[in-house]
Amino acid sequence: MASTGKLRQRVPVSARPNFEYDRIQEEEHTDDVFQNPNKRHPIEKILETDNASVVVVAVLTALAFALRFYKINHPDQVVFDEVHFGKFASYYILGEYYFDVHPPFAKLLFGLAGWFSGFDGHFQFENIGDSYTQNHVPYVGMRALPAILGSLTVPVVYAIMKQSGYSTVIAAFSAAIILFDNAHIAQSRLILLDATLIFFMSLTIYAYVRFQKLRYREFTTEWFGWLFATGFFMACTWGSKVNGVLTVATVGVAVLIDLWGILDYKRSTSMDYFWKHFAARAIGLIVIPFTIYLSFFWVHFALLPTSGTGDSFMSPAFQETLAGNEMLLSAQEIRYYDTVTMRHKDSKVYLHSHVERYPLKYDDGRISSQGQQVTGYAHADENNNWQIIPTKALPETGRGRIVRHNDMIQLLHVNTNTVLLTHDVASPLMPTNQEFTTWPRDDTSRFNETLFQLSLIDAHDGEAWKSKSGYFRLVHGQTRVSMWTHSKQLPEWAFRQQEINGNKNPTEKTATWFVEDIIADETGEDPKERTGHQPPKVPKKMNFFRKFGELQLLMLQHNAGLTASHPYASGPLNWPFLIAGISFWTENDPQKQIYLIGNLVGWWTCVVALSIYVGILGADLLSRRRNSEPIPEPVRNRLWNSAGFFFVVWAVHYAPFFLMNRQLFIHHYLASHLASALIAGAVLQFILSETINHPISVEAPTMRRHKRQYADIGLKGPIIFVLFCIAMFSMFVFLAPLTYGTPGLTGDQVNSKRLLSSWTLHFAAKKTAEVVQ
Repeated sequence: MASTGKLRQRVPVSARPNFEYDRIQEEEHTDDVFQNPNKRHPIEKILETDNASVVVVAVLTALAFALRFYKINHPDQVVFDEVHFGKFASYYILGEYYFDVHPPFAKLLFGLAGWFSGFDGHFQFENIGDSYTQNHVPYVGMRALPAILGSLTVPVVYAIMKQSGYSTVIAAFSAAIILFDNAHIAQSRLILLDATLIFFMSLTIYAYVRFQKLRYREFTTEWFGWLFATGFFMACTWGSKVNGVLTVATVGVAVLIDLWGILDYKRSTSMDYFWKHFAARAIGLIVIPFTIYLSFFWVHFALLPTSGTGDSFMSPAFQETLAGNEMLLSAQEIRYYDTVTMRHKDSKVYLHSHVERYPLKYDDGRISSQGQQVTGYAHADENNNWQIIPTKALPETGRGRIVRHNDMIQLLHVNTNTVLLTHDVASPLMPTNQEFTTWPRDDTSRFNETLFQLSLIDAHDGEAWKSKSGYFRLVHGQTRVSMWTHSKQLPEWAFRQQEINGNKNPTEKTATWFVEDIIADETGEDPKERTGHQPPKVPKKMNFFRKFGELQLLMLQHNAGLTASHPYASGPLNWPFLIAGISFWTENDPQKQIYLIGNLVGWWTCVVALSIYVGILGADLLSRRRNSEPIPEPVRNRLWNSAGFFFVVWAVHYAPFFLMNRQLFIHHYLASHLASALIAGAVLQFILSETINHPISVEAPTMRRHKRQYADIGLKGPIIFVLFCIAMFSMFVFLAPLTYGTPGLTGDQVNSKRLLSSWTLHFAAKKTAEVVQ
């Protein structure tokens, strides 16, 4: 920003005009600034007209649609995470229940798009590279949804900047960063969630800006309208993807700052005024969004009434609400002396034993009991059969022979005639956990060590144990350890089977098992025959809020559990600088590939803008501490409040990823990148003009009218914008073969596209050193 000639000294508060505090635009109040409109450059005057703004936004929108729909039918194969989100759309059409870590709104839209396009849901999106054309999948119609939303994001960004008081050229500058960005375009052309997330996030920002502009006309119809619109778009953002909750947090931060200002006694003469504002925001930004968010799940459950791939993630009670579910159809009450097979809920291994014994000495020097091995085995086998032995007197017949919650039982390994036992001996792989073994049935000397309490999950006293649906923990009666397993394999002496040991936490959630099948009852007959003919089972009912709560908890747990390594995962520190991208798709013969990477010109411009912005605020704070004000107050207020809100959006959508231990990818930064584009526009206007467009808020009828002023960016603004767009477009075109996956590139051409050595592109030519003869 150009110098004003000398530093402006701060005016003491007592010397300032004594206006009514609650009727002054304290965020943007201005000093008297005289501007001669005739001195504005003619081009700038034309660009600031409404007609010019309409033309600019029309051009931006048309270009956005053109770039995102260009060759949208290529490739006609499954790309990257289309294997997941395309599959989920098919499940909605078929009505089969599935589980995913993300909320359902964006996936519901994909299901709707597929249904409108004539998709029958039978293509399962199994592998990257599977052909859409050969399987007659109307994939273009499904890809069109994110392409439309991604295209509309560009004019929304423009509108955010215009409504925030920035010039047409500045608004177009921010929009162009998104318009020509290769990463945003690549994400918007595929059946992926990010385009929906970012579109509704941008609408949330836009609606909140419009709401804030009406703060001097509080409680009017229009004020409530934009408040509720903010809540609606926020719910759609939250419902699109799990990290949409960061948009909720962003609005929450902004609202807390807003309410803190309203709480000031100079603005709130009574607490009733404050509580009215608080109640309005609570309804518009908590009650309404949460109700809408709940409605997404209500539709989700309603459209998925039958058994599907997601059944096993859910509780038995949930699964029994799904038509055709195996638990609903096949669950049977278990009786004493039934022979059963048991499986671990998470790893699906069978509880297994065989005649081989633990070695006397383990590799680490510890000594074992040399007892019979008890392991987890992944395949069906006769050594998986266990008989349930009572520890109490039973009636000859009747329901008294049914095994129930909290019963104390023994488990007899049928093939070796030994009973399950655990004792205070360390397990082979985990010295802190107890060894599981077996003991001869006829030897009662260790009877107490063979007693286990059957603890059914979420059961009431006396509840019957059932196959399939009766999830349970087996807790040792004497030592209170729970039977548990983990993924690490035992050595060759145990045939590389999984270890079974005693976990010292009797309520360990991962120590959950279920009875896979009842092999025989005590008479040796098929237990299916003992119930006689049964009428068809009708799916059970379950309270919606119980289903919602169970699914939310599972979503959080599984999202946090995505910690496995991935070749294209990257850390948050790398994202703004485009250190690494993601390989979405390759085709070997023509050497085509889609590589998700952003436009270096745009992304690095945003990094520079962020640095300048933080530097400006730091310098301003230091200067004001020395009682000097190098930045005019209205300009400073715009920097702190308008650009400050954009900075909060950027930070809240970025900083939390530093605390996450899950897999992270560069596309997680796209929301923050959009916010950084808004900041870049604000910084550019600060550099080009000493003034701002003011006032932009809608004034109340009783307010004193402020003198209008305007941002004066002159001809240099349009020139910079044109040059920047040329640079952006040139970089976009250069990287376009990686964005669109066509045309194919030679090895040398791939090397030329690798602008950073950290980019892992396919089909690169190997560099060979010349040998001098």
